[in-house]
Amino acid sequence: MRKRVAVIGGGIAGLAAALRLRDLNPPDTEIIVYEQSGALGGKLRTGELAGVTVERGAESFLMTGSDGTESAAVALVRRLGLEGALVHPRRVPAALALGGRLVPMPAGTLVGVPGDVSALGEVAHAAPGHDADNGRPLLAAGQDVAVGALVRERYGDEVVDRLVDPMLGGVYAGRADRLSLDVAMPQLARTARVEHTLSAAVRAAQAASGRVPGQPVFGALEGGLSRLAGATATASGARISLGLPVRELARTAHGWRLLLGPVSTPPGFSAPSAGPDAGGSRGPQTDDVDAVVLAVQARPSARLLAPVAAAASEAVGGLGYASVALVALALPPGTPLPELSGFLVPPSEGTLVKAATFVTRKWDRPAGGPVIVRLSLGRAGEEERLQFDDAVLIERARRELGELIGGELPPPAASWVQRWGGGLPQYAPGHLDRLAGARAALPPGVALAGAAFDGVGIPACVASGERAAEDVSKTMSA
Repeated sequence: MRKRVAVIGGGIAGLAAALRLRDLNPPDTEIIVYEQSGALGGKLRTGELAGVTVERGAESFLMTGSDGTESAAVALVRRLGLEGALVHPRRVPAALALGGRLVPMPAGTLVGVPGDVSALGEVAHAAPGHDADNGRPLLAAGQDVAVGALVRERYGDEVVDRLVDPMLGGVYAGRADRLSLDVAMPQLARTARVEHTLSAAVRAAQAASGRVPGQPVFGALEGGLSRLAGATATASGARISLGLPVRELARTAHGWRLLLGPVSTPPGFSAPSAGPDAGGSRGPQTDDVDAVVLAVQARPSARLLAPVAAAASEAVGGLGYASVALVALALPPGTPLPELSGFLVPPSEGTLVKAATFVTRKWDRPAGGPVIVRLSLGRAGEEERLQFDDAVLIERARRELGELIGGELPPPAASWVQRWGGGLPQYAPGHLDRLAGARAALPPGVALAGAAFDGVGIPACVASGERAAEDVSKTMSA
């Protein structure tokens, strides 16, 4: 009898799950991807500004994993035959904004944590004598701590506040003192359970990465990362349902029943645009399937799990999120910018802008066109600072950018704002243990996938979706 699988969530984790399901199961298996919005890809969303391709979400992916092998994102690119479209950023230095000026980003750190504190120059000074060998590993087996707690204890506050915090803020929009070491820096967590000093643990993690000097660290696709989502969806052969949310999940004698239906829309707001297989104005309906991959955020996952797996629902439902906004500016041709790929801003600087990418320089855009800058605004706990209309955020971003680089900037010829409300998970220490408990409590035929569970970044999401597909495929073939 033909099997049917539902993937709830059409971001890259859900799409990677659909493709892996296609590879693992008989050709007649029906795979349905339910995406509540009107478009696939989640935070893989390619936009345009003044005729230039500019990402509205994720900008690139890591080329290698923490073990030195190619990342899951690169493996997916190869699986889809897109190797010829791989592009890499130029080798242009980055900077930190400190005290109203830009200083070079120290080289050789591990997400901002140095293996040699003497190499930080004017950026930060480590507390003397703190990183002493006490005759035992930094962490006990299985112990997880906040990144900031470990680094403050060993190097002092300045290294965290001026270097680690802005680095983690650029990835997670979170604070080092609240982010799990196991999730944010897994390679350092592993070596910290062996090494007796933080400097030795950092060097061991860097050596274990297997990265070859000179090879590209990041990659993207010519034409934008939306291509990755589209190609994955096509290769999966899945039926795509857009604009029709899954409202409930219930057991049946042979599998699972999904209750589908439109979300009620508050007055003054528009419903999401519907795709070719959207629910339109139809009322609630159901779909019976043999297995389900939940590839949505933690709270929707917890809501769907509550009637069928209460312990799993409770374990995942408490995950917090940070909201951010991206502002893209097309400045007039010839607008002077520093010879940098961009810069990061520590929270202590007090700006709304936490990072800037000089797209024109970083991605080698043609000379003579507009000067494109993409700015990231907002950190965890600062949601109220984003509660302004687009025009206010654009002007604030332009003004702060000018102050940070030391000169007033002209008004942009074009601009846009992309808001990601509740877009970035905030992994508190102990996240992996909670996740393991949640997965152990899942009923057979249900799996979790995505950034909420297995880490931000395209490779982590791809690997998470593939693992979920493998898990439910085993139950269907049992």
